[in-house]
Amino acid sequence: MAEDGGAFDYIIVGAGSAGCVLANRLSADPKTRVLVLEAGGRDNWIWFHIPVGYLFAIGNPRADWMYETEKEAGLGGRSLKYPRGKVIGGSSAINAMISMRGQAADYDHWRQLGLTGWGWDDVRPLFRQLDNHFLGETEHHASSGEWRVEQPRVRWAVLDAVAAAANEMGIPSTPDFNTGDNTGVGYFHVNQKRGLRWSAARAFLKPALKRANLTLETGVLAEAVTFDGTRATGVRYRKGGQVFEARARGEVILAAGSIGSTQLLQLSGVGPTEALGAHGIAVVADRPGVGGNLQDHLQQRAIFKVHGVKTLNETYHSLIRRGLMGLEFALFQSGPLTMAPSQLGIFTTSAPDHERANIQFHVQPLSLDKFGDPLHRFPAITVSACNLRPTSRGRIALRSADPAAAPLIAPNYLATPEDRRVGADAIRVTRRLMKQQALQRFRPEEFLPGPAVDDSDAALAVAAGQIGTTIFHPVGTAKMGLASDPQAVVDERLRVIGLQGLRVIDASIMPTITSGNTNTPTIMIAEKGARLVLEDARR
Repeated sequence: MAEDGGAFDYIIVGAGSAGCVLANRLSADPKTRVLVLEAGGRDNWIWFHIPVGYLFAIGNPRADWMYETEKEAGLGGRSLKYPRGKVIGGSSAINAMISMRGQAADYDHWRQLGLTGWGWDDVRPLFRQLDNHFLGETEHHASSGEWRVEQPRVRWAVLDAVAAAANEMGIPSTPDFNTGDNTGVGYFHVNQKRGLRWSAARAFLKPALKRANLTLETGVLAEAVTFDGTRATGVRYRKGGQVFEARARGEVILAAGSIGSTQLLQLSGVGPTEALGAHGIAVVADRPGVGGNLQDHLQQRAIFKVHGVKTLNETYHSLIRRGLMGLEFALFQSGPLTMAPSQLGIFTTSAPDHERANIQFHVQPLSLDKFGDPLHRFPAITVSACNLRPTSRGRIALRSADPAAAPLIAPNYLATPEDRRVGADAIRVTRRLMKQQALQRFRPEEFLPGPAVDDSDAALAVAAGQIGTTIFHPVGTAKMGLASDPQAVVDERLRVIGLQGLRVIDASIMPTITSGNTNTPTIMIAEKGARLVLEDARR
């Protein structure tokens, strides 16, 4: 028998990027009681706040769900670590901190799919209103919002040279990737405040926790949404060995991300009938699309050794330099400890037949075999290209009916000829970039994929899989779409189709992935989603 978890107007599952925004907005009315359920803990660890702390948080069960993918055929049979934040703030507590909206055409495509209210002209004002931007009040940005955006606090001569090389290739410099067209080269703007990470928890959740009508429960495992027929009535969850059931007078809102929300839907009987039946789960609603449509940006981590220029690799292996790096941060909140994982961005086309930028480079003044490993002992840079709009689709599925069991994650990278073509072309663009005159004084030497990989389509497609890894952008597994779309899970108001009192509001609702880092679009989705919830409550 479950213990009484209380009655609330809204129950939000997940205190990640979306859940923090929802908690803030839905609790603004003091007469509204809001419960937030979070599996992780508080962000009371120094490495959640010092930006370079992602190196210690990713792969640490204190901060990370520690997921792994299935073995991927497109990656040569490799399985990947699949980090997701397990703490208030969710993945915004361990991510790259890159402020990126995507392209106007991404959202106009959603509108063209019939999703009213999701075009660029609809969402751009939301992005702007959320901003607390160092550029101040401009056409594209504002300074009164909670989502802090700053310039990076460290520069590297080798990255300046890469930017100059991009210019030599005809890629223009841009001071701002967030105007609707992100074509160009420039330093990423970051979600930081005075050199510290600015997570969704710091921006939205913590200020709201002063409200008496907002309750946050951490260290809980949501087991299922409860239903009365087709109406969601609450959430059953486990904490400290006890099972509780909280009741929702208004709505249950899933904001646990593309993995968590999808898993909880299926555990609750919302998903493909046959798959649920295989685990003995009674079907509440047959939604075949739950768990499908998984999209992610695969980054191809090309590495080049360099000479006669400083990279973070040497600093990492020098106790004296590391000490000076710590002193600079302590005194000035600047230097390498403030670094986002990637500093320089390049958006361009992989081939002339693309109408808009379809690949994004993350350029780093460092190199390593994989996250969690030490940096290499030789000076090097990483020049990662990712396909912004992959056509491959993967899935999230239950392994068992045990809520504590990690789900099956199969991204299905490089499964289509188009994705393999873009992967091959992206390596060609990378090689051309590194051969530009601006970089020759540093004598770049290709370390990965390596000069032994020839320029044929077949060899480069294989190499793309060999050096490919996730860039941590899973979206789309509870796809927003029209009721006539059998794969749609939520409608344009983010209500689960065929059910009442249940919404999904997070990155899983994206019908197609945005052309860039996905955290800021997730923040926008939550802002818009909260407004939809409040509008419907007034009707």
